[in-house]
Amino acid sequence: MAKGKKGGKHLNKRELAILLEDYFQSRPEKTCCFKDIFRDLKLKTHPLKMLAIDIMEEMVWDDMLTKVSDNAFRLNTTGQVQEGKFVRKLNGKNSIIADGSDKPIFVAERNSKGALTGDRVRFSYLARRKNHIREAQVIEVLKRAKDTFVGKLRVGEDIAYLVPQNDVLAANIIIPRRKLKEGKTGEKAVVKITKWPDDEQKNPIGEVVDVLGVQGENDVEMNAILAQYGLPYKYPKNVEEAANHISGEITPQDLAEREDFRDVFTCTIDPKDAKDFDDALSIQKLENGLWQVGVHIADVSHYVTEGSVIDKEAEQRATSVYLVDRTIPMLPERLCNFICSLRPNEEKLTYSVIFDMDEDANVRAYRIVHTVIKSNRRYAYEEVQQLLEENGVVDGTGQPAPELPAGTHYKGENADQLVTLDRLAKKLRAERFKNGSVKFDSEELHFDIDEKGKPIRCYVKRSKDANKLIEEFMLLANRYVAESVGKVARGKRPKTLPYRIHDNPDPQKLETLREFIMKFGYRLKSTSTKGAAARSLNKLMDETQGKPEQKMIQHVALRAMMKAKYSVHNIGHFGLAFDYYTHFTSPIRRYPDTMVHRLLTKYAQGGRSANEKHYEELCEHCSDMEQVAANAERDSIKYKMVEFMADKIGEVYDAHVSGITSYGVYAEIDDNHCEGLVSIQDLDDDYYDFDEKNFCLVGRRRHHKYQLGDPIRIRVAKANTEKKQLDFVLASSSLASGKRR
Repeated sequence: MAKGKKGGKHLNKRELAILLEDYFQSRPEKTCCFKDIFRDLKLKTHPLKMLAIDIMEEMVWDDMLTKVSDNAFRLNTTGQVQEGKFVRKLNGKNSIIADGSDKPIFVAERNSKGALTGDRVRFSYLARRKNHIREAQVIEVLKRAKDTFVGKLRVGEDIAYLVPQNDVLAANIIIPRRKLKEGKTGEKAVVKITKWPDDEQKNPIGEVVDVLGVQGENDVEMNAILAQYGLPYKYPKNVEEAANHISGEITPQDLAEREDFRDVFTCTIDPKDAKDFDDALSIQKLENGLWQVGVHIADVSHYVTEGSVIDKEAEQRATSVYLVDRTIPMLPERLCNFICSLRPNEEKLTYSVIFDMDEDANVRAYRIVHTVIKSNRRYAYEEVQQLLEENGVVDGTGQPAPELPAGTHYKGENADQLVTLDRLAKKLRAERFKNGSVKFDSEELHFDIDEKGKPIRCYVKRSKDANKLIEEFMLLANRYVAESVGKVARGKRPKTLPYRIHDNPDPQKLETLREFIMKFGYRLKSTSTKGAAARSLNKLMDETQGKPEQKMIQHVALRAMMKAKYSVHNIGHFGLAFDYYTHFTSPIRRYPDTMVHRLLTKYAQGGRSANEKHYEELCEHCSDMEQVAANAERDSIKYKMVEFMADKIGEVYDAHVSGITSYGVYAEIDDNHCEGLVSIQDLDDDYYDFDEKNFCLVGRRRHHKYQLGDPIRIRVAKANTEKKQLDFVLASSSLASGKRR
C-alpha cells in the first residue's frame, strides 16, 4: 500500500484519490470506516479528512465504492452476484440489504421475482441511469422467510383463494377446493403455500392449514396475529404429554445437593395478573452485620433436559409472547405455571445468586448456587408500592423510607424486609446511573377488557418504585453471572456464554440529536467514552423533565440507540453501562436464560467451553424471535386500540403530535393514549413538506409547522380493525365536525 506523506499535509485531491483507490483495492473484501482510513493513510488534519470523505462519496457515485454506512465504505463488487435479505414495502419501494451492509438497495416490483420481506435472495446491480438511485434485481429467491399466511377466504364455485392480510403478497393465493378444510367465504384462515409463482403462474398455490373463524371475534383476531408472525397458538400434543410426565416432587437427593433457604424470608413481586413466578428475593441480616440478599430463579434446566421434545419446542419458540389479553408461554402450562413457578408456601428448586451487601449496597461477596426455597408471600407490585408509600416513600424521588429509631418497626406485613430491599435497590440504582446507565422514562399501554375480550379502558402504566426494586436486583444478578464467566485474567480466553449486548449509539444519529436539541437551548457533549456519552444523555433527560419538549427529545434520543441483542461475542451493554451482562433471571419465559443456566452448571462441574458457533446461532435465533414477538405484541395493542375507538367516530379529543412522516402526522390522544394518523392530504390549510432533519412538516405558503410534541385537537374519522389503523382529522379542519371530549 502506498503511504501518504507525513501527516498528509501536502496531498492534493488527485494524489489523495489515487491513495484511496489503492487502499480499497488492497482490501477487496473489507469494510473500512473513517477512523481506520484516516489512521492508515495518516490523514491528520481536518481539511484532508473532509477532502477524503468528499472523494469517497464521488467514488460511490462513480460505482467504485459501496457506502456501507454513514461512516464506512468498501470496494464495489458491481457485476458480481451477491446475497442479502429482501424487504417488501406496500408502496412498491422494495429493497435489499446486502450481507455485511445496512444500506437498502432499491428493487422495482418488476425486478423482485415475488420476493417477500425476510426472504434470502441472490441479486445483482443494474447499471445506474443518470440522476437515478442505485437499483438491483433479484436473480433467485434462495430461502423463503415464511410459507404460511393469514387472510380472508373467498370461495367460488370453481375456485377458492385467500386474500392475504396486510397485502404482503403481490397476488392472492389460489386454493384447490379439496384443500379448503371446509373454510367459508369471509372466514379468516391460515394457508400454507405449496407452489410459489413462476414465469407461467402468477399466483401462488396453497392449502388451508387452519380455519380460524369469523373476522372480528377476539380469539380469531389474536390467533390471526400469532399466525401472521409464524408464532404458535397451540401446543403440540407430544410436548404437552411429555410435560405431564414430569414429576414436581423434590427428592432427598435434590435437597442434599442444594443450599437450603426454606427458613429465610422469601417473596415474589410480580404483576397482579401474573401466573408464572420465575424470580424471588430473600433477605436476612448476617452475624457480621451484612445483609444477605438472595436472587432466586426457577431452576427450569433441572426439569427440561437439553435435546428433549420440551426443550426443542422451547428453543424454537425462544420466548413467551404477551398479547393484550393472553400469554403464549414458551414452556407448557404444567411447567411454567405449576412445577417451576415459585408459588407461595411451596418448596421449589432454584438457581440463585447470593449477595452479601453492606448498608450502602456494596457487594462484599457473592456466590452462584443451586438452592431450595419456600416463598413466604406472593406480592403484586401495587401491594408493595402501597406499603412503601405508607412508610414514607415518595415515588420517583429515589429516596428510601426514613430511618426508624432502634427497636421500632415499619408498618405492614414483612415491612422491615421490603423497606430494606427498597433502600438497597435505590442505592444500587443511584450507583448505576452514576456509572453511566442511560435514563429513559418507560411507559406501557394497558387495557382493561371484558369477558369477551373487548377493551373497556385504555391507560398508561409507568414503572414505580416497587417495579424498580425488582429490576435492580435482577440487573445485579445478571451482571454478576456474566462476570463470573466472562471476566478472566488478561491473556486468558473466557468460556462461551450468551451475553445480552448493546452497542454504542449511532454517531450520525447522535449528531442529528445534537443539532436538533440546540434550537431548544440544550447541549449534548461530544464524548469519546461510553460513560461520558451516557452521562451527557442523562443530563439532557434531567434538563427536559416536565418540559413541553420532553417527549419529543426523548423520542429523537431513542432513535439514536442501537437494539440490544444476544451474542457470545461480548461488547458490553451501553444502556446499562455494564461491561458484562447476560440474561439469567427469566428462564420460564426466555430461552437464553435456560442456556445460561445449563452452561453455568456445566462450567461449575469443570466442563470445557461450549461450542461458540453453535451458541452464536442460537443467540441470533433468540434475538430474531424476540423481535418477532415484540412485533406481534405491538399488533395486538394496535388492534385493541382501534377496537376501543371504533364506537367513538366523530368525537373530538385533545392530543399531541407523536410522530412525523412524509405522509402525515401521528397524534396521540392525551386522555387515553390511543394513536392515529392525520394524513397529509387532510391538512387542508396548506401544502406541507416533510423536513426529515428537524422532524417536522412545514407549510409552503404560511410556513406553519407540525412537530413532535405539538398540542392539537383531532376528530376520530375512521377505525379500521382489519388494518389496525386509526384515522384522525384536525378538529379545526373543514373535514371535521363532531362531539367534543
